[in-house]
Amino acid sequence: MARNQVVIGGELIALDGLRYTPAGVARVELTIRHSSQQPEANGSRQVQCEIDALAFAETAHKVAGFAIGQTVKVKGFLAQRSMRSRQLVLHINDIILE
Repeated sequence: MARNQVVIGGELIALDGLRYTPAGVARVELTIRHSSQQPEANGSRQVQCEIDALAFAETAHKVAGFAIGQTVKVKGFLAQRSMRSRQLVLHINDIILE
């Protein structure tokens, strides 16, 4: 089985309200800003990025109670945004405040 696991921390910089899919599943879209130093090629690299993410079901209800500016740690996996888009989005399986 191929691996597709992501663990990353950062600041919530965008947080949409709780919505529901046509099937009635709770859904929240958010963006996380990550900044860190990472080892690379015997040196150190400054990493900064913004990651679009989605939370569904109980995780969406949990995220809906968070606020922009809070620091979070996220565990999840990467998937295409849609069948017609090759853009990646992080699907959240677990999220905690740090």
